[in-house]
Amino acid sequence: MSNLPPLNSDTIWAILKDEIDDETANCLVCHYLGYDDATVSPDWLEAYPEPPNFIESRPAVVKLTRSIPSENKQLLKEQLGFGGYKVDELVPRKTRRATMANWLLSYMQQHDISL
Repeated sequence: MSNLPPLNSDTIWAILKDEIDDETANCLVCHYLGYDDATVSPDWLEAYPEPPNFIESRPAVVKLTRSIPSENKQLLKEQLGFGGYKVDELVPRKTRRATMANWLLSYMQQHDISL
């Protein structure tokens, strides 16, 4: 997908605050997983030959969560100061968006992309 927003803290916050639509958030993760340029890892390609929809697919978001190195699991809190959602906001869609945002932060950390 062309016209993706830049990978920076503003974009991560926009995902968390629901200011970026689900399709764009999904496209961002799929882009950085390598689906756009055919560099996606074989384990992802085997499980998901087509880019998954992380908002709609619990198994896909679980796989995404497991792919975040343990030392990067708290990046939303550590780097952005994100305190999480309120109890009444804890719905699958929002928690999946938070996972996607954290995965993107982890990607940035692993590839030395500054916030």
